[in-house]
Amino acid sequence: MADDLFTTLRLDSGAVLPNRIAKAAMEENLAGDGQLPDRRLFDLYRNWSAGGSGLLITGNVMVHAEALTGPGGVVLDAAAPLEPFTEWARAAKSGGAAVWMQINHPGRQVPSGLPGVVWGPSDVGVDLGRHSGRFGRPTTMTPNQITTTVERFATTARRAAQAGFDGVEIHAAHGYLLSQFLSPLVNTRTDAWGGSPANRARMLLDVVRAVRSAVPPQFAVAVKINSADFQRGGFDADDARQVIAMLAPLDVDLVELSGGSYESPAMTGRPADQRTRSREAYFLDLAADLVRTSPLPLMLTGGITRRETAEQVLADGVAVIGMGTALAVTPDLPLRWATGAEADRTLRPVTWSDKALASAAGMAQVRHQLRRLASGRAPSPGTRPAVALLVEQLQQRKALRRYRAWLDTRRPEAA
Repeated sequence: MADDLFTTLRLDSGAVLPNRIAKAAMEENLAGDGQLPDRRLFDLYRNWSAGGSGLLITGNVMVHAEALTGPGGVVLDAAAPLEPFTEWARAAKSGGAAVWMQINHPGRQVPSGLPGVVWGPSDVGVDLGRHSGRFGRPTTMTPNQITTTVERFATTARRAAQAGFDGVEIHAAHGYLLSQFLSPLVNTRTDAWGGSPANRARMLLDVVRAVRSAVPPQFAVAVKINSADFQRGGFDADDARQVIAMLAPLDVDLVELSGGSYESPAMTGRPADQRTRSREAYFLDLAADLVRTSPLPLMLTGGITRRETAEQVLADGVAVIGMGTALAVTPDLPLRWATGAEADRTLRPVTWSDKALASAAGMAQVRHQLRRLASGRAPSPGTRPAVALLVEQLQQRKALRRYRAWLDTRRPEAA
């Protein structure tokens, strides 16, 4: 019999999840002064912890102060004060949930207006057609920059453990830096980090080893990868299977499967090709196939909104179901499921034909709900996509001014 949604899960490290429902990472862009978590993130995660999820995974926390996915990104590096993160972990665990920090480097996916660096495995830029100017043009990373970045991931993980988090999730999906190294479309290197699947996975594996050696034995270490990039010639399910096999000997507790990137935003239900069905659990077919050979427990995220769907995911052998948008709109959805109820609202659909713009509007809608929850207000799922996108742009401008001023006060970091 398949495990029930509300049974515990013991991971290889000894960490225990109270149930099989996870709040998946959503990029909040809610950093306060100094790119630190503040009262808004504390209240947001206290709300989710009270909502019944067994695991809360934070939005991506940046390992490099000069490389952010957005100007409101939280940074935890060697120079960051630890107390705000300690309070964040305490708030997230207040309702009994475990909390993992997702740690990330954007690589080439840095908005074009941000100061700092835009790096990639190669100098291949993000191709969004007429929207390509939204991102900076990357420079190819040197071996020293790769080594230093691996060390930054380990530093962030060590400090997350010191702050009281229960684990970290290394983000190697959605077209960010580690995902870029895995992709044969983006990684055109001919040295030790390019070419074969093993070489393209080298940086990710080095990050996992460095992180595991930097944290206590019972601290969970998870990795998020794409089940596929949904771009022809890109990272696919066979690549994912090989990466999972490479991660197995490295004391990884869980692998989360998602899919897509900004170029093919399958994680929002809008891939550049049509290999995902327009339904819940976007990546279930790929995950069910990977489960059959995976030596590690898998978590599936993408489009799950109903208990029936979540139970089907578990029945197919997935260990943990992840939800993002559903919990932005209904933060107590797990408690509702436990009492036989379901969500009674959904986000207004984005029907724009421009997939890149529709994806941006969809993410803006989600962040609009997060800002409302963080300020003690109820979600407003009926907000029009255009309004959410406009508000998002105004918020980003304010955050960019703060980020620029903050970055100017820091001593330049060694590349």
